[in-house]
Amino acid sequence: MRTMALRGSLRCVLLSATCLTASPALAQDASVDERLDRLEALVEGLIERLDAQAGEAEQQNAAQAAENEAMRQQAEAALEATRALETRQAEMSAKLVDPGVDNGDGFSVGKTRITYDGYVKFDAISQRTSGGQLPGNSILRDFLIPVAIPVGGEASGFDTDFSARQTRFLFKTETDVGTDHKLTGLIELDFNVTEGGNERISNSFTPRIRQALISYDNWTFGQGWSTFQNVGALPDTLDFIGVTPGTVFDRQPLVRYTNGGLQIAVEQPETVITAQDGSRVIAGDDQLPDVVGRYNWSGDWGNFTAAGIVRQLHVSTDDLMGVDDSAWGYGLSLSGKLKVGERDDFRFMATAGDGLGRYIGLNIVNDAAINMDGSLDPIFTYSGFAAYRHVWSDKLRSNIAGAYFKADNPVQLTTNQVTDESWNGFVNLIWSPVGPINIGVELMYAERTLEDGRSGNLQRVQFSTQYNF
Repeated sequence: MRTMALRGSLRCVLLSATCLTASPALAQDASVDERLDRLEALVEGLIERLDAQAGEAEQQNAAQAAENEAMRQQAEAALEATRALETRQAEMSAKLVDPGVDNGDGFSVGKTRITYDGYVKFDAISQRTSGGQLPGNSILRDFLIPVAIPVGGEASGFDTDFSARQTRFLFKTETDVGTDHKLTGLIELDFNVTEGGNERISNSFTPRIRQALISYDNWTFGQGWSTFQNVGALPDTLDFIGVTPGTVFDRQPLVRYTNGGLQIAVEQPETVITAQDGSRVIAGDDQLPDVVGRYNWSGDWGNFTAAGIVRQLHVSTDDLMGVDDSAWGYGLSLSGKLKVGERDDFRFMATAGDGLGRYIGLNIVNDAAINMDGSLDPIFTYSGFAAYRHVWSDKLRSNIAGAYFKADNPVQLTTNQVTDESWNGFVNLIWSPVGPINIGVELMYAERTLEDGRSGNLQRVQFSTQYNF
């Protein structure tokens, strides 16, 4: 229609112009018609060219739109792959401390669905200590235990050990009890910190219960990670814990109520005392459970946890010259994992309080000492760690972290042979050639200092392969 209108307009204009400029009109009719026909042909050619150019522009726009759509789809796919990688890495990291993510497999018995989870892990560790020799075939060689770093002896050479003791297996159950309630169970086993065979022939180790939990709606009963500990803040490490001096770390029997981000729990009490000669005494005379309150926040930015604890420390024993006393302990722990960019994250924890000894760094110091009058004196401690994870690619990532612990020991009561402070740092590189497998190498340095000023250090290189299933 645009072509016809343009042709008609041009014919009128040309005809008018011809009439105005022509001499005898009738003599020139044939000539005018010929000229109009030629001009119309030219105009039609021009219009065809314009239409062709418009069509090419539309095709180019369509091609550009298709290219933009393809780029958008590629970006969405890359983002989805990144999210999947983050989820997989988080699951792998959490295998250390968390019951795991349901893998979707399993079988049903009646109304109960049973699933499994776990991993197989191989560790090759070579380490030396500046203040003495760690005993062979000992758990002290398998992961960092700050209080066990030798002090005051002769430096050892590098000792190399292979182990698969951290291998782990767990069962999870979910029983159908109607739409209004949810009932689940968990049994988790591994072979760490147990007796077993020697390195000479069998390398056998006895299975042990790590966690055994019943969850009914908002309530949890059994043995699990202390509510005072945020396992989600622990770094992605090859060592069993990695930032041991700076972290809360405790599993024990408990009863916990959860409602959204709020958790309230009563947990097993256990008072650990430093006797007058500096030795450790676990009397087992506790009367009240440890009480923990916690709140968790989470969002696109990451997660943050605030936890507080109140404890009654109590001892009544003839082993400590008839000591019979109680004291209050308390503490606050702040921790979390913050996203940095699209893939990286920053993890941290800061903890301080009186009488927290057994909760920090695998019991680096004890909960309390005994005053001259036989009363308990809770020991104040503060500790923390920071860790940064950088993702190089879909299959490669690194972590760097440091941790610190400090105790305010009443030296006149504990002697000067107890740990005053401890710290460590590590860096690693982890490769995941396929989703369920981690292969990595980690370098670690750790140090422990006594109240008398003597110190010892540990230097370690660790290679690990872990298959998550």
